[in-house]
Amino acid sequence: MRAVRTASRSARPRPLKALAIALTKLGNGWIYPALALAILAKWRLAGLKIILAAALSALLLHSIYPVIKRWFGRRRPFEAAPELPSLLATLDAHSFPSGHTMTMVGVLTPIVMLWPAATFSAVAMAIGMGWSRIATAHHYPSDVLAGAALGVGVSYPLTACIVHFFG
Repeated sequence: MRAVRTASRSARPRPLKALAIALTKLGNGWIYPALALAILAKWRLAGLKIILAAALSALLLHSIYPVIKRWFGRRRPFEAAPELPSLLATLDAHSFPSGHTMTMVGVLTPIVMLWPAATFSAVAMAIGMGWSRIATAHHYPSDVLAGAALGVGVSYPLTACIVHFFG
């Protein structure tokens, strides 16, 4: 809870609060078409393999994610500590794992695997998403880490299989 309080305080200045909210809203789905366009601009038709791997990863992750959320049923930090402000509405009821982080990492994993030059940007995006989820008091650090691990754990082998079968 101490880390959540610290991250929440970091988002009190207006620009950082706006950043936390914007990053979270981008993670609601808005960032993914922009990533697909960037991949197509760089790789043209060859980028479709990256987009396919990312899309399949997101689809698979979102098929198992609701079950995990319900099974753990963890309350969100702002519910456990009412003095923490929730900066925006939640998309579901439970905290563990972070679906925003899971999806971001799950989509970024094939991008990094197939376009290694994007690693720095991908890591920055994943860290930003993780921070925003904690700063909005929607998640604990363990939720974010679990979401990232789930994203990599599903996306890496799936992408490896796609590369093996389709070159």
